[in-house]
Amino acid sequence: MPALITLSHGSRHPGAAAGIEELTRATGLRPARAAHLEFNEPDLTTAALELARLGETDAVVVPLLFTQGYHQRVDVPRALADASHTSHLSLHLAAGLGTGEDLARVVASRIQPGDAHVVIYSVGSSDAAANAAIRGLAQRTFALTGVPATAEFATRGGREGIVSLGCEYTNPARVRVVPLFVTEGLLLDRLEGVPATVDRPLGTDLATLVADRFYQARRTAQEVYAPC
Repeated sequence: MPALITLSHGSRHPGAAAGIEELTRATGLRPARAAHLEFNEPDLTTAALELARLGETDAVVVPLLFTQGYHQRVDVPRALADASHTSHLSLHLAAGLGTGEDLARVVASRIQPGDAHVVIYSVGSSDAAANAAIRGLAQRTFALTGVPATAEFATRGGREGIVSLGCEYTNPARVRVVPLFVTEGLLLDRLEGVPATVDRPLGTDLATLVADRFYQARRTAQEVYAPC
């Protein structure tokens, strides 16, 4: 069976890398390594080289990204090509985390009795389609729970939007903010002190999704390379 490499964007937050490591372990897949596009070590090439030294010949790379923004479309394929060339490891690119029904169920599991409104708090993108995908996730969350759900974006006035929404409620704690973050991040720290209940990052709640992406990519690779 191929190895697993999780690939995060990376963050300057001091707790970010540990969260990615924890998620990678929680998948239960072995051998497994966590890698990052920037800010943290190891990068994808270093992780691939380490697996190659252990005798591995192929690995599935699961991007820990939610939308088809620039990082997913450009940075990830570039990093994969560089890592494959340097390590001589056969690397299979899995689908990212996405914003589909399985992720909506993860978000919905965070909702508690008494919650009146759910805010999905995402980084935000210059790509309008990526932001629309997050709003679609909010709609799917509402369909699953019956609790009104909207999206706010950290890089597009998200904190202010949450403050405004929280002030509409006599009990602002009934507004639950679910961060669309895999791990800790500086943009998530911006929410300190908002009039709302701010959940922890999704973290190990995503382990099943990561494993699903791994197995799907493995099946695809087997079909491609199967003898006629």
